[in-house]
Amino acid sequence: MMNDAAALAGMLPYDTIGLYEQPKPRFIFKMPRVVPDQKSKFESDELFRRLSRESEVRYTGYRDRPQEQRQVHFQHYCREGHTEIAFVASGTNLQLVFNGNQGPYTQERECDFDKEHGKVHIKSHFIMNGVCVKFRGWLDLERLDGVGCLEYDEKRAFHEDAILRDQIDRYNQRLRDFEDKQRAYRGERPEDMDALPPEKTKQTQQ
Repeated sequence: MMNDAAALAGMLPYDTIGLYEQPKPRFIFKMPRVVPDQKSKFESDELFRRLSRESEVRYTGYRDRPQEQRQVHFQHYCREGHTEIAFVASGTNLQLVFNGNQGPYTQERECDFDKEHGKVHIKSHFIMNGVCVKFRGWLDLERLDGVGCLEYDEKRAFHEDAILRDQIDRYNQRLRDFEDKQRAYRGERPEDMDALPPEKTKQTQQ
């Protein structure tokens, strides 16, 4: 028997259009990646305020495995450029993605095993709740815990704001273009019988 939830999820709305009814316009507005005022939200939102303070973080991957295996997996995936951590105090889980390149000529090492013996320092840029942020912290390679925090990512926020403004401008332009076409359509459409010239009305009545 087909699962009801799965069936409903696969259903599409059926739009009935009358025989003489003009099809309604459909505007596809891509959901913005960021909020209009990112810095204000970062500074006022309670979750961001908690996460912006340095606090304990832990590696959350392979929790059902022995500690030795978890250590191997943690280092392996860090070198690949991704890992899973959680802020202990708030229980906030993050999937971090970063540049795992360990080359000596890398401008900004986002995963650094050499900075401090027995630790890995990680930086990861991402968008959280509509705000560009950067995770900065370190984890002990044996205990798989450490200290980290979130910082407001000013550079990437500026870039995303520019994309958002352009997206809104293009949407508004499409909306204005549609309204202009609608006005032109209404202006060219034949009026009702009462608005016809008298001679046309007589001919119609005969």
